[in-house]
Amino acid sequence: MLEQLGKQAKAAAGVLSCAPRALKDAALLAAADALLSQTADILEANALDLENGRQSGMSEALLDRLRLDEKRIAGMAQGMRDVAASADPVGRVLWGETRPNGLQIRKISVPLGVIAVIYEARPNVTADAAALCLKAGNAVILRGGKEAIRSNAAVADCMREAIAAAGLPRDCIQLVQDTSRESARALMTLNGYVDVLIPRGGAGLIRAAVENATVPVIETGTGNCHVYVDKDADLDMAANIVYNAKVSRPSVCNACESLLIHRAVADQAVPLLCGRLREANVEIRGDETVCRLVPDAVPATVEDYAKEFLDYIISVKVVDSLDEAVRHIAQNGTGHSECIVTENYAAAQTFLARVDAAAVYVNASTRFTDGGEFGFGAEIGISTQKLHARGPLGLANLTAEKYIILGSGQIR
Repeated sequence: MLEQLGKQAKAAAGVLSCAPRALKDAALLAAADALLSQTADILEANALDLENGRQSGMSEALLDRLRLDEKRIAGMAQGMRDVAASADPVGRVLWGETRPNGLQIRKISVPLGVIAVIYEARPNVTADAAALCLKAGNAVILRGGKEAIRSNAAVADCMREAIAAAGLPRDCIQLVQDTSRESARALMTLNGYVDVLIPRGGAGLIRAAVENATVPVIETGTGNCHVYVDKDADLDMAANIVYNAKVSRPSVCNACESLLIHRAVADQAVPLLCGRLREANVEIRGDETVCRLVPDAVPATVEDYAKEFLDYIISVKVVDSLDEAVRHIAQNGTGHSECIVTENYAAAQTFLARVDAAAVYVNASTRFTDGGEFGFGAEIGISTQKLHARGPLGLANLTAEKYIILGSGQIR
């Protein structure tokens, strides 16, 4: 089955790679309109997924990732319109030079080909990934989790019919209906058809892709993001940043999972910051100092400081210095997003220089690590590796490069 999907995707990619911008944009706008017109059907499918999720004991934070409503579907449609309005990433001249022998050499951007995306219980990824891949001239094979299969199928079917009506092959977008682990592993090894695999999800999925894939992988997603509150921090600002970074949407990869506080301000900062978090029923897992200052805190384990909770849980640690905070992040972070709250310019610059992550913040919530917030439009994920691309993966990151050489008979 997957080999057949691969063949269909490869054929569709050949057509899509040469499609003019006007046709791609028309297809995206048609897909956006179709999402809105079929909102009721999509919500009906999503309701079944949500009910199954509740019965299987899915946490409220994960149910939030799965949940669709009219506003979220409208947001997905608007995201498609934004992608359509974005500049075409294909065919850009990235570099050019005329050699002394008269050869004209140009480096241009071209589609990657067929992109496979494996993701978990977030049906909005179906729309976002399909739209981005299409605009960048790539066919996409989507494989979501079993928790969202009905929602994903409703969104994918809607988009496939819309782009076909606009004049592109419907197989530019394909969804794997089999949600077994075997289908995921088969997609990871679909050499000859898949040009790159992008996994979006928790640590287990990312690790499985990195360890088992025989096709190229862009590693994304896992976010053990830290906020470090320095001794020279504005504590009211810190409380607002930490609250937003943890509570605004705890189930996403740019949410704060670990809070570090300088010992010089711990007696004041720990009760203030943890008190704000407790207002939203966030469970505090802390070290000895934190447990002394926050009566209902739970003693943290070593594993807690390295964990992506994706829930209303946060690890909190008191550190003796900026150096200790940087070392702690280096040991436990995942290279996603890290923040320092401080009014000390030198401390901020040290943190920016020494912390190795895709996004490093001074006095701002880690929740801004997002393609839309960065002005890229939609994104297909947050890359935490260094090869090919790092940070929010927007349209430009879904292309490769090709050299075009124009001659007049030169030989070597």
